[in-house]
Amino acid sequence: MDILKSEFLQEEVKFLGLIITPNGIKIDPEKDVQAFLRFANFYRRFIYGFSDIAKPLTHLTRGDPKLFQMTPKASRAFNQLKQAFCSEVVLAHFNPDLKCILETDASDYVYAAVLSQIQSDDTIRPVAYLSKKMTPTECNYEIYDKELLAIVRAFEEWRPELAGAADTVEVLTDHRGLEYFRSKRHLNRRQARWAEFLEEFDFKVKYRPGKQGTKPDSLTRRTGDLPESVTDDRIQHQCQTILGDHRWDGGSHEA
Repeated sequence: MDILKSEFLQEEVKFLGLIITPNGIKIDPEKDVQAFLRFANFYRRFIYGFSDIAKPLTHLTRGDPKLFQMTPKASRAFNQLKQAFCSEVVLAHFNPDLKCILETDASDYVYAAVLSQIQSDDTIRPVAYLSKKMTPTECNYEIYDKELLAIVRAFEEWRPELAGAADTVEVLTDHRGLEYFRSKRHLNRRQARWAEFLEEFDFKVKYRPGKQGTKPDSLTRRTGDLPESVTDDRIQHQCQTILGDHRWDGGSHEA
């Protein structure tokens, strides 16, 4: 018997997903939430903003199980997801011959995207949704990096569809922060990777208002290892335009 894993004089004991009490046996509410989230996760691509909606429920499964308490926010999230499951959510099948519209957004902690297509009757129908929580590292990005992250993750998610799109993909955004990438910038490694990745796709960005260590450091600064001029490939690849004028649909985009 492992004394560190033992509990004594407890009024309630968890066993195989159940809670045993002096008055009987009941289901562990945390297990209920986990089971519901597993079920809901299967339908996340049909529900726009899934990560944001489910966040209060996800938080219930963390921390000390003994402190489990269904909060008003969690109750609202539960009911909102139930309503979404029962509503008539119909996604169109992706058609490689139809024009694609990609809408992206990023908040402090979540990025999201919607992939839609213009149908033969000129209606715009959603094909898929993307909603994911940012990693702790991503949460520390500058706002313009977060906004570009949403675009990059969307193209990663639907790479087969968008790389072979019949027409130019229209990326809609209400974030003027993306203007940061319209001119040449000294890119960090992450941004340079993003720039290289996005070159695989034919797309245009259209603005749409919301209302509508010392020792290792020294080793990296040896004179013989540094670029001698701006023609060095290392500099050329760091200073690029990610979203040049040819990527924008419309006139001036000055903030």
